[in-house]
Amino acid sequence: MSKKIIAIDLGGTSTKMAIVSGQGEILQKWSIATNILDQGQHIVPDMIKSLQDRLALYKMTEADFLGIGLGSPGTIDQAAGTIEGAYNLNWAQAQPVRELFSQAFDLPFYMDNDANVAALGEQWQGAGDGLSDVVMVTLGTGVGGGIVVNHQLVHGAVGAAGEIGHITIDPELDFECTCGKKGCLETVASATGIVNLARHFAESYAGDSEIKQMIDDGQLVSAKDIFDQAQLGDHFAQSVVEQFCQYLGLACSHIANMLNPQKIVLGGGVSHAGVYLLERTHQYMNQYCFTQVRESTDLVLARLGNDAGLLGAAQLVNLIQNGVRE
Repeated sequence: MSKKIIAIDLGGTSTKMAIVSGQGEILQKWSIATNILDQGQHIVPDMIKSLQDRLALYKMTEADFLGIGLGSPGTIDQAAGTIEGAYNLNWAQAQPVRELFSQAFDLPFYMDNDANVAALGEQWQGAGDGLSDVVMVTLGTGVGGGIVVNHQLVHGAVGAAGEIGHITIDPELDFECTCGKKGCLETVASATGIVNLARHFAESYAGDSEIKQMIDDGQLVSAKDIFDQAQLGDHFAQSVVEQFCQYLGLACSHIANMLNPQKIVLGGGVSHAGVYLLERTHQYMNQYCFTQVRESTDLVLARLGNDAGLLGAAQLVNLIQNGVRE
């Protein structure tokens, strides 16, 4: 019987864990609360204890496993085996995560940034269909992403590859990004970004609009509100969505022209707008793409949802243990 993999998707509110087959089937899945008190010092011990308890419950031993894979927020130092800058975990300083797991389990342990891991999961078992070259763009509160080339994650010189949200999309835009720049994709093509656009354009829009009325009345407006109203025929909301998709399509064309992946996968909460978002973004991406790239790079919606991180964490182990990458 082939060995299984322990997969962990570490988040600021909860930590998901799973036992995954080498072929990508989730055999068991559970979660625990992420305790970020005391500078996050309980997080790794809690994960280790939960895993030990589950292995005892399932009457499994370390001999049943190929290794442990972890996806986490923050900056991953692969050489040192540490994670730092994960502020939603209360981990401002470097945490010796690999050392702690190695003390508890006699198993290979691998970890990567959560956005990278989610991209790897979608490439392996999701919308990437196992193809060799796939880029994932995650549209949430911000914009994140991960790049898979020849089945391997691309990290760059200091691990900063895949910062798709900080592609400068329009240097004349006055929306300041959390990174300190202006004109970043994240400021116009995230859940926050589409609200930025709506508030900006509402100042000069004179027609009837439910969204404009909500903004003028000082009500909170969400990305879902804007997409919902656009699909119901609100002309103002439609114009905001159109601008959103143009910016996102332009960014995707840059990715496509540079890397020519077989697929670019749109994930994250905003991608729940579905085909309405996909078709418009794809149209703009194709408009800005080099001909051969347009004919070979497809734009698709993510399929794995919350399981992308777990499956990506499992694939980290698969790839390294089977010698696909170092």
